[in-house]
Amino acid sequence: MVATDTIKSLVKWWPVPTAIIPVGQKRSPRKTLHSIRFSLPSLSSRALDFLHHLPLTSGSLCSVLGREMANAASGMAVHDDCKLRFLDLKAKRTYRFIVFKIEEKQKQVIVEKLGEPTNSYEDFTASLPADECRYAVYDFDYVTEENCQKSRIIFIAWSPDTSKVRNKMIYASSKDRFKRELDGIQVELQATDPTEMGLDVIRSRST
Repeated sequence: MVATDTIKSLVKWWPVPTAIIPVGQKRSPRKTLHSIRFSLPSLSSRALDFLHHLPLTSGSLCSVLGREMANAASGMAVHDDCKLRFLDLKAKRTYRFIVFKIEEKQKQVIVEKLGEPTNSYEDFTASLPADECRYAVYDFDYVTEENCQKSRIIFIAWSPDTSKVRNKMIYASSKDRFKRELDGIQVELQATDPTEMGLDVIRSRST
């Protein structure tokens, strides 16, 4: 069986989860290494050499490595300011939107931008980078068919097609934990381009 401490050492070298090695997957260790080499090019040659010299048993690498990598990335901390600003948006409507960013060096989610109540939806979409992932919440106002004024807090996982694979994986693996810190989200959207989070899409999901 692969020693847990050696696997954790590997995770430190390359702290990104992998969805291509599900826990319990029935593949030979060497085939798994082949998959890692060609599917995950960002894995360092040092880490690959380390893997090749492990005393592997069938399935052990798939199970332990996949689990440890997933745990490492999903452990992103959430800065207190994220929760405080979200509460301001929800309870006081101090902001129209909030954009959140993962700081990899600090291993935490932080507030990147705050939108004033008077900001438009176009101001919000312009705050999202074209080639990097982000999380965001938007306070959406609308009028029902009964002419009642209502609002919904929309959570958006922004993952543009042009963003790097590593960036997408880190945001995807940390999303659920981050969302749990924001109590009050009513609608969730995942968007890879602006058309998937247009006002018409938000309106149809909110009503």
